[in-house]
Amino acid sequence: MPLVKIETIKCKSSEYKKSLFDIIHDALVKSLGIEEWDRFQRIIEYDKENFEIPEGKTDDFMIIELTIFPGRSKKQKKAVIETITSDLNTKLGIAVTDIFIVINDPPMENWGLAGKQLGEEE
Repeated sequence: MPLVKIETIKCKSSEYKKSLFDIIHDALVKSLGIEEWDRFQRIIEYDKENFEIPEGKTDDFMIIELTIFPGRSKKQKKAVIETITSDLNTKLGIAVTDIFIVINDPPMENWGLAGKQLGEEE
């Protein structure tokens, strides 16, 4: 159940955003083996004056935050970072230098679903 948060500057079309969702989801399926239905993604768009980007980046700059269940290997995390970056570059033309990815993998006790703490011992 990866949670995906994409932060970017406003101004992209609905089609672009749909492609962004699909590309990232496909990379998660391929690299982490998640189920096809397992889509928990959101885009947070900022007015340009509210999203400071580093020098040398373009208006395509984005921060992608993946929050995943613990236990994924370093190799799997590397694969998902490389796959997302490569696919966004080849399919949407986003420069690899405009893609910043962070992976969080909090312990199961920090996850709650349907009012239940995951990993909870009964």
